[in-house]
Amino acid sequence: MSGAGAAERGHVDGTGVRVAIVAGQWHDVIADGLLAGAQREVERLGASATVIPVPGSFELPVVAKAALEGGFDAAVALGVIIRGGTPHFEYVSSAATSGLTTVAIETGKPVGFGVLTLDDEQQGIDRAGLPGSKEDKGAEAAHAAIATAVTLRSLHVPA
Repeated sequence: MSGAGAAERGHVDGTGVRVAIVAGQWHDVIADGLLAGAQREVERLGASATVIPVPGSFELPVVAKAALEGGFDAAVALGVIIRGGTPHFEYVSSAATSGLTTVAIETGKPVGFGVLTLDDEQQGIDRAGLPGSKEDKGAEAAHAAIATAVTLRSLHVPA
């Protein structure tokens, strides 16, 4: 299982952390599972979230950047990219990944990476936090973003 070795999602006090959940709309069953997992984790940690839908994974970086520059403390980027028979998969995956990394570095604020890059739909179902899923990547991405925002605050770095 790809999640082997993942850190435990212990409790972090996310009180006061404002999270933008930027959610791609492709592959709705998987995307909805990721979103539900992220929302559950935000609530569990006591943070607050606003969901911002975007058409797909390619649009995640620009909207995440706008949200962070607009005052959110952290962003959670959720998307689903499934490999097909053309190079489109590689282009979109690379653009989303490098774009979100750039957003985090340029804004100095965390971006939880919940973009699934998959060979087939079943891999996404296994990771989407749905009933019977082996992993909950939406929750993991939300936890990472909130925990990092809390860490940055403790370092007296605005997040």
